[in-house]
Amino acid sequence: MRRIGFDRRKYLELQAQHIAQRRTQFGGKLYLEFGGKLVDDMHASRVLPGFTPDNKVVMLAELADEVEIIVAVNARDFQRRKVRADLGTSYEDEVLRHIDAFRDRGLLVGSVVITQWADDNREAKSVKRKFERLGIRVHRHYPIPGYPNDVARIVSDQGYGRNDYIETSRDLIVVTAPGPGSGKMATCLSQMYHDHKRGIRSGYAKWETFPIWNLPLDHPVNVAYEAATADLDDVNMIDPFHLAAHGEQTVNYNRDVEIFPVLSRLFTEILGESPYQSPTDMGVNMAGLSICDDEACREASKQEVIRRYYRALVQEKKELAEPTQSERIALLMTSLGITVEDRPTVVPCRKLAKSTKAPASAIELADGRIITGKTSALLGNSSSMLLNALKVVAGIDPEVNLLAPESIEPIQRLKTTHLGSKNPRLHSDEVLIALAVSANGDANARKALESLGELRGCDVHASTILGSVDEGIFRSLGIQVTSEPVYATKGLYKKR
Repeated sequence: MRRIGFDRRKYLELQAQHIAQRRTQFGGKLYLEFGGKLVDDMHASRVLPGFTPDNKVVMLAELADEVEIIVAVNARDFQRRKVRADLGTSYEDEVLRHIDAFRDRGLLVGSVVITQWADDNREAKSVKRKFERLGIRVHRHYPIPGYPNDVARIVSDQGYGRNDYIETSRDLIVVTAPGPGSGKMATCLSQMYHDHKRGIRSGYAKWETFPIWNLPLDHPVNVAYEAATADLDDVNMIDPFHLAAHGEQTVNYNRDVEIFPVLSRLFTEILGESPYQSPTDMGVNMAGLSICDDEACREASKQEVIRRYYRALVQEKKELAEPTQSERIALLMTSLGITVEDRPTVVPCRKLAKSTKAPASAIELADGRIITGKTSALLGNSSSMLLNALKVVAGIDPEVNLLAPESIEPIQRLKTTHLGSKNPRLHSDEVLIALAVSANGDANARKALESLGELRGCDVHASTILGSVDEGIFRSLGIQVTSEPVYATKGLYKKR
């Protein structure tokens, strides 16, 4: 069974207390920058078993009458049509999805701010019009020449002063974003500048879950964060400012450490003095104090590093890119003393693919059992593995056919005759639909379908790159998937 390594209840209590203390420190408005994912922090839930993806928003919901949310998004991300890697959704859709999720929790979303605004960015203009038609207040923040080093210009009417001021009605303002590089910190500082000019007291704090400041630099949880941000060149490091000011070793990441001297000057310009002596001082993260089983978190984090490595390999294969990201993660794996074969599903998957000379898959169930699936005339390897796993968790005889061949063949004829598919084998979505239809008259099919939720959180490895359909189904089921960076077919055109 999966071990719990994180005390969720303790975390929520400590966070609420610490944020309340920080609000008291400033005595007015507090702009709280949220790093990572606020609505569904899947990375945190993987490396800290027991951390639920909605932990942060649950805590904020308890302060619903005091919290107002600003969602920041970089205009260039609209221009690049950037998507969230783990969900495959565009940043435009992510903003709307986040707003819906906040409102469902009773939280007030005051505004969206589009940062790095440029008048020639047609995509950003189009999104702004769409959001406004949906009744969302949208503000614009502009690039500042010389940012972040030209402090005199930044803290002036030609810098922060040029930005739209975001009117807020609450004293605790959470600034969040669909992804990194959205300008959350700059939004907070811009607001503080405008507040100061209006005679409004305000302050700033940061809720960044990773790296965890009071865990060692080489702790697997912190190393997993480096793997997750390998594409951003983030590096964990000892916070030298905190060590000098407090004589205590804490961990931060390079961007916050590098920018801190400038931030300190900005705070001094806006507030008269800097309230912080180090980047670590700015944070309010209590995650490190809520770990209840360190070994469980270490093991979960090592598995996440391997997943990130495989994900990088596949992305590089698809984009015909240089192996920069995968090589960085490979170094992290070496530092942890792990290889891909430490992922329990990898070796069984590779062995089956080698013996059958065809694509294969393997899944690790919650109790540690490994179930495999091979390619057949009727089913793809992912579909076969899915049915085999459902039979095991539902306690069904492995020899039982959950889907009779005569129920599969009509679907195959439809695909090849009318839908133009060259691959007659059933994908995982087609198998699940067929299983749902069979459940009306077949007790085993019904039991298997009712057991589908038991696969959530399981790990899968495939010997070839998954198609978008199978990958999407696994994502919807909450199954963590990796694959070898090899295509199942040799054709040049690959359907995404």
